[in-house]
Amino acid sequence: MARGRSDASVVAKIRALDAGADDYLTKPFWIGELRARVRLALRHAVRAGQEPTEPVLVAGDLRLDLERHLVFAGAREVHLTPTEFRLFATLMRQADKVLTHRQLLGEVWGPAHSTDTQSLRVYMAQLRNKLEADPARPRYLTTEPGVGYRLRSDFREGDGRR
Repeated sequence: MARGRSDASVVAKIRALDAGADDYLTKPFWIGELRARVRLALRHAVRAGQEPTEPVLVAGDLRLDLERHLVFAGAREVHLTPTEFRLFATLMRQADKVLTHRQLLGEVWGPAHSTDTQSLRVYMAQLRNKLEADPARPRYLTTEPGVGYRLRSDFREGDGRR
């Protein structure tokens, strides 16, 4: 039996849904059906808004709640400036990866500031002072000489590199 047009459209729907589509509407459609699907999508969006939309990132004792814009070092809540928060969030999202000076400057300050390494050094020192138990021997916010910085989530005792 040859596959008809309706079989092909069913296969297309299945592929779209399996690929991540939340819904699928084929032409021709009734405006009432479209409105009902929009109402359904809005109900789902409202329900989703009641749950955290962005994760809480954790590295050792450090915790970053992206949705609530909160930072904790152990049980202590730490106030960060907006720039410090962006820098810390960038490092946390890429934990254990070396981020170059240029990458961090571009992500936090924008491409026009890609050579302002002195500002980056100042902000990293501020983050260390606020987040590290011993800022002079950072466990988490480490320097990769000549390259950039890394937020280490795999810290082991006795491994206090700067």
